[in-house]
Amino acid sequence: MKKSSVVVVGSYVKDMSFRCGRFPGAGETVLGLFTTGPGGKGSNQAVACARAGVATRFVGAVGRDALGSEAAVFLGSEGIDARLPAKAGHATAAAAILVNASGQNEIIVALGASAVLAPRDVPASLIRGARVVICQGEANNAVNLHAFRLARRFGAATLLNPAPMGPHFDRRILALTDLLVPNETEFEALSGHRPGFSMSATHSAARGLGVPTVIVTLGRKGCLVSTEAGWTALAGHRVRAVDTTGAGDAFVGGLAAGLVRHGGDLLKAAQFGNATAALSVTRPGTAPSMPHRLEIERLLRSR
Repeated sequence: MKKSSVVVVGSYVKDMSFRCGRFPGAGETVLGLFTTGPGGKGSNQAVACARAGVATRFVGAVGRDALGSEAAVFLGSEGIDARLPAKAGHATAAAAILVNASGQNEIIVALGASAVLAPRDVPASLIRGARVVICQGEANNAVNLHAFRLARRFGAATLLNPAPMGPHFDRRILALTDLLVPNETEFEALSGHRPGFSMSATHSAARGLGVPTVIVTLGRKGCLVSTEAGWTALAGHRVRAVDTTGAGDAFVGGLAAGLVRHGGDLLKAAQFGNATAALSVTRPGTAPSMPHRLEIERLLRSR
């Protein structure tokens, strides 16, 4: 079996995107433009990682339908080793995404087959040999715990993106997490602290989570990297945002790729993730917006 440096266990979702000048109010109809394409937090992160030039495997679930067949074709075209068990009685996941004129988004996701990805779908052979294993909140607690336990067994770093942060989040996974990457809202839900003007206060709250490394993504403001040794704030890149959907996934995939490309150097990896996310918001879509390695390196050289 071909080895992959990064293994992503998570969701594939078919995105149905609507661009409009402003979001409609309750009971209101507005005119917009429609596009469709591949998405899902796990799949997006795998695409970001693969386009950054790192061997990537994605493990997710699809339905026995046309959208599931499309998923296999798309991921294969990206050079990703995709393992996609088809779940009888469940449709491939789909999302309705609204994007307004300022690039902000509102999203509804029907997880379908992605919600029933099971530990038996992730045998040890798919994790063995990986350097980084990624999970997110769009996969269920049981499969995330299983994947991270396997990662620990085989010496891989575990990277958790707790998005979307729901009421059923199982905090036991924090004990198995090496790198935790929440956004501001998710960090507040986990720690009770809302990131604000004081980076040191945010760092102190991050230390209370018991995870060796916490990276809080701050949108256009960049990110805060918190470790047991201290904290570092990385500024964001000044870009013209077209669509912020998938920016967090771009950061996570870029971070994982950066860890592999830079031999585990955390700050260089976070800078790589920062640049990956910045480029992703300059174009529409989720997976299609993920930048390639040469673009990322060019942006980093320009700083």
